[in-house]
Amino acid sequence: MSSSKSLLLGVIAALAAIAGLVVAQFALAPKTVQIDSGTLLKSPRPIEDFKLVDSAGQGFDKSRLEGHWSLVFTGFTYCPDVCPNTLALLKSVKSQLDAAQVPMQVVFVSVDPERDTPEKLGLYAHYFDPTFIGATGPTAELDKLMRNLSLVYAKVPGDKPDSYTMDHSAALVLVNPQAQVTGYFLPPHRVDALARDLQKIAGTSAS
Repeated sequence: MSSSKSLLLGVIAALAAIAGLVVAQFALAPKTVQIDSGTLLKSPRPIEDFKLVDSAGQGFDKSRLEGHWSLVFTGFTYCPDVCPNTLALLKSVKSQLDAAQVPMQVVFVSVDPERDTPEKLGLYAHYFDPTFIGATGPTAELDKLMRNLSLVYAKVPGDKPDSYTMDHSAALVLVNPQAQVTGYFLPPHRVDALARDLQKIAGTSAS
Protein backbone atom coordinates (compact mmCIF):
# COMPACT_ATOMS: atom_id res chain seq x y z
CA MET A 1 0.00 0.00 0.00
CA SER A 2 1.40 3.41 -0.95
CA SER A 3 2.20 5.96 1.75
CA SER A 4 -0.33 8.44 0.29
CA LYS A 5 -3.09 5.82 0.40
CA SER A 6 -2.17 4.92 3.99
CA LEU A 7 -2.27 8.60 4.93
CA LEU A 8 -5.71 8.99 3.32
CA LEU A 9 -7.07 5.98 5.21
CA GLY A 10 -5.62 7.39 8.44
CA VAL A 11 -7.33 10.74 7.88
CA ILE A 12 -10.65 9.03 7.12
CA ALA A 13 -10.35 6.93 10.27
CA ALA A 14 -9.56 10.01 12.36
CA LEU A 15 -12.53 11.92 10.93
CA ALA A 16 -14.79 8.95 11.61
CA ALA A 17 -13.59 8.80 15.22
CA ILE A 18 -14.20 12.55 15.68
CA ALA A 19 -17.66 12.23 14.14
CA GLY A 20 -18.42 9.38 16.50
CA LEU A 21 -17.38 11.46 19.50
CA VAL A 22 -19.55 14.37 18.38
CA VAL A 23 -22.56 12.11 17.93
CA ALA A 24 -21.94 10.57 21.34
CA GLN A 25 -21.72 14.00 22.96
CA PHE A 26 -25.09 15.00 21.54
CA ALA A 27 -26.61 11.66 22.48
CA LEU A 28 -25.36 11.86 26.06
CA ALA A 29 -25.96 15.57 26.56
CA PRO A 30 -28.90 16.43 28.85
CA LYS A 31 -32.03 17.37 26.98
CA THR A 32 -33.11 21.00 27.09
CA VAL A 33 -36.46 21.39 28.80
CA GLN A 34 -38.65 24.36 27.95
CA ILE A 35 -41.05 25.30 30.74
CA ASP A 36 -43.74 27.97 31.06
CA SER A 37 -44.26 28.40 34.78
CA GLY A 38 -40.76 28.82 36.14
CA THR A 39 -37.03 29.12 35.52
CA LEU A 40 -34.47 26.31 35.39
CA LEU A 41 -30.86 27.01 36.35
CA LYS A 42 -28.23 26.37 33.70
CA SER A 43 -26.06 24.76 36.37
CA PRO A 44 -27.80 23.21 39.40
CA ARG A 45 -26.47 24.50 42.73
CA PRO A 46 -25.47 22.08 45.50
CA ILE A 47 -27.11 22.34 48.90
CA GLU A 48 -24.91 22.22 51.98
CA ASP A 49 -25.91 19.87 54.75
CA PHE A 50 -28.42 21.13 57.32
CA LYS A 51 -30.22 19.62 60.29
CA LEU A 52 -33.95 20.05 60.74
CA VAL A 53 -36.65 17.86 62.30
CA ASP A 54 -39.70 16.54 60.47
CA SER A 55 -43.24 16.32 61.81
CA ALA A 56 -42.62 12.79 63.07
CA GLY A 57 -39.70 13.98 65.17
CA GLN A 58 -37.17 12.39 62.82
CA GLY A 59 -34.10 14.16 61.51
CA PHE A 60 -34.53 15.92 58.19
CA ASP A 61 -31.27 16.73 56.45
CA LYS A 62 -29.71 16.82 53.00
CA SER A 63 -29.92 13.04 52.67
CA ARG A 64 -33.73 13.30 52.73
CA LEU A 65 -33.54 15.28 49.48
CA GLU A 66 -31.40 12.72 47.68
CA GLY A 67 -32.72 10.03 45.36
CA HIS A 68 -35.89 11.79 44.24
CA TRP A 69 -37.25 15.09 42.99
CA SER A 70 -38.46 17.52 45.66
CA LEU A 71 -40.51 20.70 45.63
CA VAL A 72 -39.70 22.88 48.64
CA PHE A 73 -41.98 25.63 49.95
CA THR A 74 -41.35 27.77 53.05
CA GLY A 75 -43.92 29.36 55.33
CA PHE A 76 -45.60 28.93 58.72
CA THR A 77 -48.84 27.50 60.07
CA TYR A 78 -50.18 30.87 61.26
CA CYS A 79 -49.90 32.24 57.71
CA PRO A 80 -53.31 33.76 56.80
CA ASP A 81 -53.38 33.26 53.04
CA VAL A 82 -50.21 32.57 51.00
CA CYS A 83 -49.31 29.31 52.73
CA PRO A 84 -52.72 27.62 52.80
CA ASN A 85 -53.46 28.74 49.24
CA THR A 86 -50.10 27.46 47.98
CA LEU A 87 -50.38 24.13 49.81
CA ALA A 88 -53.89 23.63 48.43
CA LEU A 89 -52.50 24.30 44.96
CA LEU A 90 -49.65 21.84 45.57
CA LYS A 91 -52.20 19.23 46.57
CA SER A 92 -53.79 19.55 43.12
CA VAL A 93 -50.39 19.51 41.41
CA LYS A 94 -49.33 16.41 43.35
CA SER A 95 -52.59 14.69 42.36
CA GLN A 96 -51.82 15.25 38.68
CA LEU A 97 -48.23 14.05 39.09
CA ASP A 98 -49.37 10.93 40.91
CA ALA A 99 -51.85 10.20 38.13
CA ALA A 100 -49.00 10.54 35.61
CA GLN A 101 -46.77 8.33 37.79
CA VAL A 102 -44.23 11.12 38.28
CA PRO A 103 -42.80 10.90 41.82
CA MET A 104 -42.43 14.28 43.52
CA GLN A 105 -41.71 14.91 47.20
CA VAL A 106 -43.34 18.06 48.59
CA VAL A 107 -41.56 19.60 51.59
CA PHE A 108 -43.07 22.42 53.66
CA VAL A 109 -40.39 24.12 55.77
CA SER A 110 -41.67 26.27 58.63
CA VAL A 111 -39.65 29.42 59.33
CA ASP A 112 -41.52 29.89 62.62
CA PRO A 113 -39.96 27.29 64.96
CA GLU A 114 -41.11 29.20 68.05
CA ARG A 115 -44.76 28.33 67.43
CA ASP A 116 -44.64 25.51 64.88
CA THR A 117 -43.84 22.39 66.85
CA PRO A 118 -43.25 19.24 64.79
CA GLU A 119 -46.66 17.92 65.85
CA LYS A 120 -48.51 21.10 64.87
CA LEU A 121 -46.57 21.27 61.60
CA GLY A 122 -47.50 17.68 60.80
CA LEU A 123 -51.20 18.24 61.41
CA TYR A 124 -51.08 21.33 59.22
CA ALA A 125 -49.18 19.81 56.29
CA HIS A 126 -51.10 16.53 56.36
CA TYR A 127 -54.41 18.37 56.27
CA PHE A 128 -53.58 19.22 52.65
CA ASP A 129 -51.94 15.91 51.73
CA PRO A 130 -50.81 13.06 54.00
CA THR A 131 -47.65 12.64 51.93
CA PHE A 132 -46.49 16.23 52.42
CA ILE A 133 -43.43 16.50 54.65
CA GLY A 134 -43.30 19.23 57.29
CA ALA A 135 -39.91 20.24 58.68
CA THR A 136 -38.45 22.96 60.88
CA GLY A 137 -35.53 23.50 63.22
CA PRO A 138 -33.25 25.95 64.99
CA THR A 139 -32.94 29.39 63.43
CA ALA A 140 -29.27 28.83 62.60
CA GLU A 141 -30.10 25.68 60.61
CA LEU A 142 -33.06 27.36 58.90
CA ASP A 143 -30.82 30.27 57.93
CA LYS A 144 -28.29 27.85 56.46
CA LEU A 145 -30.92 26.15 54.32
CA MET A 146 -32.52 29.44 53.26
CA ARG A 147 -29.16 30.75 52.05
CA ASN A 148 -28.66 27.58 50.00
CA LEU A 149 -32.14 27.93 48.50
CA SER A 150 -31.70 31.70 47.95
CA LEU A 151 -34.85 32.38 49.97
CA VAL A 152 -35.47 34.96 52.69
CA TYR A 153 -37.71 35.34 55.72
CA ALA A 154 -38.11 37.82 58.55
CA LYS A 155 -40.05 38.10 61.80
CA VAL A 156 -42.49 41.02 61.90
CA PRO A 157 -43.47 42.05 65.48
CA GLY A 158 -47.16 42.36 66.38
CA ASP A 159 -49.07 44.17 69.14
CA LYS A 160 -48.31 41.32 71.54
CA PRO A 161 -45.21 39.12 71.84
CA ASP A 162 -47.02 36.11 70.41
CA SER A 163 -48.95 37.97 67.70
CA TYR A 164 -46.02 38.40 65.36
CA THR A 165 -46.10 37.27 61.76
CA MET A 166 -43.45 36.04 59.33
CA ASP A 167 -42.58 37.54 55.98
CA HIS A 168 -41.20 34.85 53.69
CA SER A 169 -40.44 34.01 50.08
CA ALA A 170 -43.40 32.52 48.19
CA ALA A 171 -41.28 30.77 45.56
CA LEU A 172 -41.34 27.03 45.04
CA VAL A 173 -37.84 25.58 44.83
CA LEU A 174 -37.20 22.50 42.70
CA VAL A 175 -34.47 20.20 44.01
CA ASN A 176 -33.11 17.37 41.88
CA PRO A 177 -32.27 13.82 43.07
CA GLN A 178 -28.67 14.91 43.69
CA ALA A 179 -29.92 17.43 46.31
CA GLN A 180 -29.14 20.39 44.05
CA VAL A 181 -31.28 23.47 43.46
CA THR A 182 -32.51 23.07 39.90
CA GLY A 183 -35.19 25.73 39.40
CA TYR A 184 -37.68 28.23 40.79
CA PHE A 185 -41.40 28.72 40.32
CA LEU A 186 -42.70 32.16 41.28
CA PRO A 187 -46.33 33.09 41.97
CA PRO A 188 -48.93 33.36 40.65
CA HIS A 189 -48.89 29.59 40.22
CA ARG A 190 -51.17 27.72 37.81
CA VAL A 191 -51.94 24.11 38.63
CA ASP A 192 -52.00 22.69 35.11
CA ALA A 193 -48.94 24.60 33.89
CA LEU A 194 -46.91 23.70 36.97
CA ALA A 195 -47.88 20.03 36.83
CA ARG A 196 -47.10 19.90 33.10
CA ASP A 197 -43.67 21.50 33.58
CA LEU A 198 -42.75 19.20 36.46
CA GLN A 199 -43.69 16.19 34.34
CA LYS A 200 -41.40 17.45 31.58
CA ILE A 201 -38.48 17.98 33.94
CA ALA A 202 -38.78 14.73 35.88
CA GLY A 203 -39.42 12.78 32.69
CA THR A 204 -36.40 14.05 30.72
CA SER A 205 -33.77 14.33 33.49
CA ALA A 206 -31.86 11.53 35.10
CA SER A 207 -33.04 10.58 38.55
